[in-house]
Amino acid sequence: MPDRDHSISNPDLNRLRTLIYERSGINMGPDKKTMLELRLKPRLRVFDLPSYAAYCNLLFSPGDHEEEMIHFLDAITTNKTDFFRESGHFDYLVKKALPEIALRTGTSRPLVIWSAGCSTGEEPYTLAMVLTEYALTHPGFRFKILATDLCTTVLEKAKTAIFKSDVVEPVPADWRRKYFMRSRDRGSKLFRVVPELRNQVEFRRLNFMDADYGLAEKADIIFCRNVIIYFDRPTQEAILQKLSRNLVPRGYAFLGHSETLHGLNLPLTPIAPALYRKLDAAA
Repeated sequence: MPDRDHSISNPDLNRLRTLIYERSGINMGPDKKTMLELRLKPRLRVFDLPSYAAYCNLLFSPGDHEEEMIHFLDAITTNKTDFFRESGHFDYLVKKALPEIALRTGTSRPLVIWSAGCSTGEEPYTLAMVLTEYALTHPGFRFKILATDLCTTVLEKAKTAIFKSDVVEPVPADWRRKYFMRSRDRGSKLFRVVPELRNQVEFRRLNFMDADYGLAEKADIIFCRNVIIYFDRPTQEAILQKLSRNLVPRGYAFLGHSETLHGLNLPLTPIAPALYRKLDAAA
């Protein structure tokens, strides 16, 4: 049998890079060849294939391969997140953004907040804790959290809401006691988000390359942090245009601190580091 660890040929690498770009918008350079081989190796085992060439032949063969395409995209996506990552954003949210939105909209409807590129759920569950605490001191305040990601694997993990002890370490101790359940097995180092918090978050798959994101209502606040760094500038602009269309006028967009919108044609104006606001007149 041929060597299962045979490397991806340059022609197949180029075909895969093009497919990844077309289907996900991710611009994967030729220097990512080794990483791609490592991530696709489990897919070879699933089909008992002898080489990457055989997997490419399967992926590009005629017929409906949409289910495998989902697994393929799951394999190549990078997912890195933490509870209270870039914590200054949550301070700004509570001290400035939420009070400003309340002055403008009152409590006539729930606040809609979208975690775009939510990975394994640490960000939306952080938001759920922060907003739940805010609601305790602001009668009438209600909220909805939508959390989306391209990768079905991380979405399933996010829905289970089970995290290791080192992962929940950034959560303040009193909030860990309040919003996480310990395993009955005291030797276990697993924590699970309490049901009341889990029920506050709706998870679903979303591909940034889709023409229509299918949101039922526009968001007041979008968290899309450390996501657009994986796209080239034209794709970044196209994605952020679509995100902006799903943001209410004067709504807030939180991005990662390594990301910049400089030079992009967008209806967003900077108001703080990695924080933007949609122009009032923009639709």
